[in-house]
Amino acid sequence: MTDDNAPVRFDTKIAVLLRDDLETWQRLNVTAFLVSGLGTQVPEVIGEPYADADGTPYLPMFRQPVLVFAGPKELLTTAHGKAVGRGVTTAVFTSDLFATGHDEANRAAVRAVGKDAMDLVGLAVYGPRNAVDKILKGASMHP
Repeated sequence: MTDDNAPVRFDTKIAVLLRDDLETWQRLNVTAFLVSGLGTQVPEVIGEPYADADGTPYLPMFRQPVLVFAGPKELLTTAHGKAVGRGVTTAVFTSDLFATGHDEANRAAVRAVGKDAMDLVGLAVYGPRNAVDKILKGASMHP
């Protein structure tokens, strides 16, 4: 007999690392933007669609938790280098994106700066749990 409510231990991890000096609204906005692309590139992270007891359909969501961490600017730079070096699925949010108003401008702002010169305020990674843990070493769970 299995317990359908028992916690599942995933082999992979979805994690967001936010710079610890962001305003609350920025933290929420950056997190939403960072994780929004995962399902398009890594479809296995998406579960099945939802429906309520009346049969009203709802969108599917991630099949596993998204862990949110915080750390100083230097930690984001280090984590970014590790993520790129390990080849894990990565999303970035730079400080420049707070001044843009649409997707095309966002991509242009990222494209204008080399990876080692980015002023990162957020980073999302998805990959094997152990690799993600090593990438985020030194980060704290978001309060």
